[in-house]
Amino acid sequence: MCIIFFKFDPRPVSKNAYRLILAANRDEFYHRPSKLADFWGNNNEILSGLDMEEGKEGGSWLGISKKGKLAALTNYMQPKLDKDAKGRGELVTHFLTTEVDSFSYLKKISTEGHLYNGFNLIAADLNTNKGDVFCYYGNRGEHGPIVLSPGVYGLSNSLLETPWKKLQYGKQLFVEVINQSQDLAKEDLISELLKVMNNEECQLPDPAIEDQGKDYVLPILNKYAAVCVRCPGYGTRTNTIVLIDAEGNVTFTERSMIDEDVTHWNTNTYQFQLLGPLVSFNHGQ
Repeated sequence: MCIIFFKFDPRPVSKNAYRLILAANRDEFYHRPSKLADFWGNNNEILSGLDMEEGKEGGSWLGISKKGKLAALTNYMQPKLDKDAKGRGELVTHFLTTEVDSFSYLKKISTEGHLYNGFNLIAADLNTNKGDVFCYYGNRGEHGPIVLSPGVYGLSNSLLETPWKKLQYGKQLFVEVINQSQDLAKEDLISELLKVMNNEECQLPDPAIEDQGKDYVLPILNKYAAVCVRCPGYGTRTNTIVLIDAEGNVTFTERSMIDEDVTHWNTNTYQFQLLGPLVSFNHGQ
């Protein structure tokens, strides 16, 4: 399970404004093997974490390429999973490695949606010359892919903008921070967004979550109904912040749990320009 908040504005009026501000949590079993975000692919042009679970190796939940392709995935919460379904993480990595545009890619995926357990996929083409295009598809919805209008969005484990209380509350906190984004130093903006993504305040009652999750979610409902999920052996293990400014400069910050220990975290930040040179550095928690 995961949660994502993002605002995109392809043509920000101010030079100090951001084309994209994205904040995401990856919720997963702490013991599930994965790689921290790093560059991979042809010419090391793709930046993402990678799933290393047996049979699902090489999938991802969030990534961006130097060419300006971005993808982010959440699972659609369902009481029972099909264990023979294809791995959803490949939807992210396949998009990041293809030359197909975001809408065409989601259109193709929509014809194969029945092969996967429930998912939501954001796919975007970020091109300084042509403008930014964000598209969305959820295989448990009634419609095909859509092109999103510039604005602020929230996505959790139901369809885009489904008004779960934790999504509405997190989006409110997110908006409060991004409304100050032009007045904050970049490091302070990242810090404030990380605070939002680590909010453990339970947002109950929420009949919508209970109705969708059935008996599966009830035992963990009081932990699950928060932006940051903390259950025994399961919960938020990665925070990711992606900032892209008006000139195409990308800042990608990943804060990840180490050794299945909720008190032990590592933070890495990568900076590069779309279609430009790469700079990376590491800073402690």
